[in-house]
Amino acid sequence: MRAFFVLLGISAAGLQLPAADAAFKRDQLTHRKVRAAYHDKAAAVRAAFAAAGVPFPNASLYFRAFKAEKSVELWAPPKKGAPYQLIKSWPICALSGTLGPKRVQGDRQVPEGFYTLDQFNPESNFLLSMRVSYPNKSDRILGDPADPGGLIYIHGNCVTIGCLPMTDDGIAEIYLAALEARTAGQREIPIHIFPAKLDAAGVAALQRNYAADSERLAFWDNLRPGYESFEKTHLPPHVTVAPDGRYLFPD
Repeated sequence: MRAFFVLLGISAAGLQLPAADAAFKRDQLTHRKVRAAYHDKAAAVRAAFAAAGVPFPNASLYFRAFKAEKSVELWAPPKKGAPYQLIKSWPICALSGTLGPKRVQGDRQVPEGFYTLDQFNPESNFLLSMRVSYPNKSDRILGDPADPGGLIYIHGNCVTIGCLPMTDDGIAEIYLAALEARTAGQREIPIHIFPAKLDAAGVAALQRNYAADSERLAFWDNLRPGYESFEKTHLPPHVTVAPDGRYLFPD
């Protein structure tokens, strides 16, 4: 991913998220591609929230990505503490690697697990991009100790080396929703990435197709409570990490 990081057109330091205030949005709007996204897509984003009966801007966004289904979902609540509503789903244009977690630099894998969007890049060579917080604590324990890889983004232009590539329309809408959430005070925007929808049919398919891969199946079994928790409550799960790298769901 390091070569791809250079292609994304940002410095090694990246564009770190500032404190929540109007200055963040003002800075973003100094960039031509962000202004163009607002011109082209602000109405569509507002309409998607309105159709779901959810206010916009909204400071409680939650993204879920499914590799087998090649989709990214955006959820948000109508009010604080209320069950989240599906706002919109976008197609993932392409995926490198296979189903399963990322564990080492250069494996071309898209990560699976529980992450946040922790950088905005308005000057990406792939239109717009946001960084996924891989490697997280679990990845650092279970992945290659010397170099688990990194620099994973959700971005436009439908090309990928371990990232989540969207259509240009899709990334513009996703970026605007996240930008407005960050401006409104959401310091952490979760994005949870699964191999597939971990319902009964999805788990059965994984068990059938990866019957000989007990390690991968055990990892997916560990992700499943997080998936099921949201399916039951429509509230993003609280996630921690055990000393052995397993995800824990204390709620």
